[in-house]
Amino acid sequence: MGLETGTARKSLGDLVFERMHRAIKSGAYKPDERLPTEHDLASEFEVSRPIIREALQRLREQGFIYSRRGAGSFVRAVGMREPLGFGQLENVADLLNCYEFRLTVEPAAAAAAAERHDAGTLAAIHRALELMRDATNRQSHREDADFQFHLAIARAAQNSYFFTAMEALKDHIAVGMRFHGASVKRETTGLTRVFGEHEAIAKAIAAREPAKAKQLMHDHLAGSRERLFQATK
Repeated sequence: MGLETGTARKSLGDLVFERMHRAIKSGAYKPDERLPTEHDLASEFEVSRPIIREALQRLREQGFIYSRRGAGSFVRAVGMREPLGFGQLENVADLLNCYEFRLTVEPAAAAAAAERHDAGTLAAIHRALELMRDATNRQSHREDADFQFHLAIARAAQNSYFFTAMEALKDHIAVGMRFHGASVKRETTGLTRVFGEHEAIAKAIAAREPAKAKQLMHDHLAGSRERLFQATK
């Protein structure tokens, strides 16, 4: 199960994490099942043990595995494909409630990301930002890159609750992003302005300015909501 070396801009740690994450989510490992040892995983993926250790740490931080002293790492049941209790987004009120929740959670995640990001999580934010830059230059909006940007910030916060909540709300957030993208495309400079909001957030995070990152994220989400619902403040 060696890893492909040609995957652009992804570290070996990223690749190991993604492969193990997919295996857990798909049910290849059962809840509370013990994972292979670091030595065995290193042999399986044909990488060094520090890389395996890095991937396991990320899985642990995001709540997919847990450790028992002297016994190894085990799959956590909540890491499986179980819903977190968010129903389907059915109407405008649900969309407004989603924005209200995001306005509470994401500014805090941005502040934490500014304080705690590392080279890998910051690179993920910038990768998503570059996809958005390319789309903006083509006068287009990519909801997938937009979501990946916000998800990467949640991951950079180094708190699994931020990341897990964002991932669970992916379909809900996508609805807002789709409508928001359509609304800003109708404005001459709408896409450029919104990209600038994302870029400013990324710069504040990279500069380790938590208060600024928090405020910019709040202003971005509030502006997004306002552009969709002019009467809502």
